[in-house]
Order: sequence, then C-alpha cells, then structure tokens
Amino acid sequence: MLQIYNTLTRTKEEFVPLESGKVKMYVCGVTTYDYCHVGHARMFVAFDVVVRYLRHRGYQVTYIRNITDIDDKILRRAKENGELFSELTERFIVAMREDEEALFVLRPDKEPRATGHIEEIIALIKRLIEGEYAYRVANGDVYYSVAQFATYGRLSNKNPEELLAGARIEIGELKRDPRDFALWKSAGDDEVGWDSPWGYGRPGWHIECSAMSTCCLGDSFDIHGGGSDLMFPHHENEIAQSEAVTGKQFAKVWMHNGAVRVDNEKMSKSLGNFFTVREVLRQYSPEVVRYLLISSQYRSPINYSEQSLLQAAGALERFYTSLRGLDVRSARELVNSSYEKSFCTAMDDDFNTPVALGLMFDLARDINRHRETEPHKAAQLAGVLVRLGRVLGILQSSPDAFLQTQGKVAVDASAVDSLIAQRREARASKNWALADEIRDKLADMKVVVEDTAGGSSWRIER
Repeated sequence: MLQIYNTLTRTKEEFVPLESGKVKMYVCGVTTYDYCHVGHARMFVAFDVVVRYLRHRGYQVTYIRNITDIDDKILRRAKENGELFSELTERFIVAMREDEEALFVLRPDKEPRATGHIEEIIALIKRLIEGEYAYRVANGDVYYSVAQFATYGRLSNKNPEELLAGARIEIGELKRDPRDFALWKSAGDDEVGWDSPWGYGRPGWHIECSAMSTCCLGDSFDIHGGGSDLMFPHHENEIAQSEAVTGKQFAKVWMHNGAVRVDNEKMSKSLGNFFTVREVLRQYSPEVVRYLLISSQYRSPINYSEQSLLQAAGALERFYTSLRGLDVRSARELVNSSYEKSFCTAMDDDFNTPVALGLMFDLARDINRHRETEPHKAAQLAGVLVRLGRVLGILQSSPDAFLQTQGKVAVDASAVDSLIAQRREARASKNWALADEIRDKLADMKVVVEDTAGGSSWRIER
C-alpha cells in the first residue's frame, strides 16, 4: 500500500489514483532567467524519483512540469542584457536541460510554456470575472478576489486574519483587498504583452500554472508537486483560481520537497553560499550530487556541504565496489526477491529513500559475502542492486567508470592500466620487489590497487 504525505490534509494517505492504474502529476518548474541552482536540483531529483518509483510499481504516469518563460524577473534580466526575453529564456531552457541530463533526471512527458498558453489563460480569467471571483480595475489590471473563495488558506494553514495582517497594497496597485493578487497586468505599447479583453498586457505568475496544468491534465488530477517555498502564495492561489472555475477539487494530493541548506545555513546570494548546478558539477560527479539529494527523505531539508558530498561519494563507492568484477548481464535476475520487497516497503512509506538506501547497503554486503563462494549468486544479487539503484536514478555507470574517475587528481587511465599490467607480470614471475615498487608508484599517483583472486583492479583515492 503506497502512502503519500498530503500537504493539504497534513497526513499520510493511502494513494488511490483518480483512474485505476494511471497517475496524472504536475510539478511547478523553474522561471528561466538564470542558471538552475542546487535548490532546483533538489526539486528535479525528488520528483524524478517519485515518477521512477510509480512506474516501477506499474502505474502509467503522465508527468507534466511547466516552464515559466514570461515573468517580471525575466523581463528585467532581458532588459539588463539588451536582448529579447525569448532569447534569454531559450538559452536558460537549454542550460536547464543540460543540468537535468547530467543528474540523470528523466524528461517530463510534457513541458508546457506559459507563452504557449496565453489563449487558455485569458479564457480562464474571463470565467473568473464572470463568476465574480475576479475584477478589472481602471488601469486594465485584473485581480483575484480572495474574499470570494471561502477556503483560501487551507493548503498553507493560514487563517484570513493572519493573511490580512501580513498583506499590503503596493504603490500603483488598485486592488480592493490587500490579499488580492494579479491575474493580468497591463503593459505599455513598448513592453512585452498580448491583447486581451482588458487591454494589452501579460498574465500574472499564478494563473499560468492553473491554465497549463488543467490544459494538460484536466480539471482534476492526482498529484501536484513543487518546492515548499511555493506552498504560499503560489500553490494556494492555484487552488483558488482553478476550483473557483471548475467547482472540482484541483489536485488530490499535494507534495512539497524540502529546501537545501548550505553548511546548515539557508542558501542565499547575500550569504555567498549560493551554488548553481553547473558550478557544483565542475567539482563533483553528477552521481555523487544526485546521491546526496536522495539521501534525505524528499520532505526533509537537506544539508549541502563538503562533508556531505564526501559521504555521498563514499556510499556510492561501496555500491560500485560490491558490483565490481561481477557479470550482472549474464546472471538471471531475481524477481520479487525479499530485497526488492523490503525496498518497496520503504518506498511505499512516502518515498522513504534513506531507508531504501539502507536496504541496498544490506544487499551490497550480501553480494560481498557470496562473491568468493557463490559467484553466480553474487551476480544475481548484483543484478537486483543495479535494478533498485536505477529506480532511484543511481548505479547507471560501470563500476570501473565510477571508481576510476572519483578523485580530485586527474590520472591517465591508459598509463595506470600499463603499470597494472607490468605489476601483474612481476607478480607472476615472483618479482615482489618490482611489484611493490610499481604499487608505490601508483600510490604516488593517488591510485589504489586492489588484488583479488580474479586479478587486480584499481580506483582513485578520494
């Protein structure tokens, strides 16, 4: 029984999709005006694991993750750069996809862009005005009337008084209530915009996701996800907009991934601890970064630090060392093994990746225990380990490819292989002094030689 923590109800609930065997899932993507940072990577990876596991369990998943390609931040950055906003967003969409691919993140089934749904956005706003949930003001802006939606604040657990106390009307805004938010923003003739019944302008951020999600998945769908920072006001506003129009529950389950902290502090440009994905990947293996991002349960905050990355590298090294030298492809895979059942029990508990990884370490120990006495059994278990790893998006390299590229010191693999071959010949001829001399030379290169009954292998010293 798969259970998911539903932010809307604040409880773990048995997951029962709206349509048997099928899952419709929408996740809020990034605003494409800069490179993706580690917080974005947490979101990418967290919901990638959710999708991978749901498919592993046999569900037919339709995964939608939007792209915000029109926004005030985008327009400001494009103006600063002296370029078209569309050129800016296209460049960073390409960069986002490069980062995702590096982190083994599967592409969503659809990636709708806000600019591709202006017609649907306008139609949605018209229906909100007709239902008296929204109103136009003198300058052409259109606002959502929060007071008209009785359950506003339910997702974020905020009451009307609290919301009113924290709200304010900015200079130039003509809204009736400080809590109201913009659905359509008027624009000058020299600004980016589209024609609408309320004049030339562009959509507000919140209405974009309501339009894109319902266009792709219908009025109601199974899972809506995103970062915990989007719970209020963005996701709260999505519910208000969508349910006011359809009269139906917008999303059945709401999932929010935890934030990334850097050395136990909030990640912030002002604190100088802000890292883009590509900056991180210049120093650490993508698989190491991904492992760090799944080492905590998706709802928990995660601490990004040098120490945590080293621990992630060590964990993967243990997995790959257990797989080394085993012909996984020739071994018949153990289906529905006790290991896989225990793994699924962990993942069925709100995608509990730390427990699932712990079970994989138990499996790795069993592989090592059987390696010398029952090599075929070890190979079968290795096949299970790789299969479970790929549900989490790890163990996608060959053991040698991982173990020989993890150090911070670059080595010439062909030169190392040549020295290993020379040492093998020296050992075969019982020239122990030469064999030790070559081992010492390799050690100076930060190469660790590991001798087994099956021969010698090497890895980079971390």
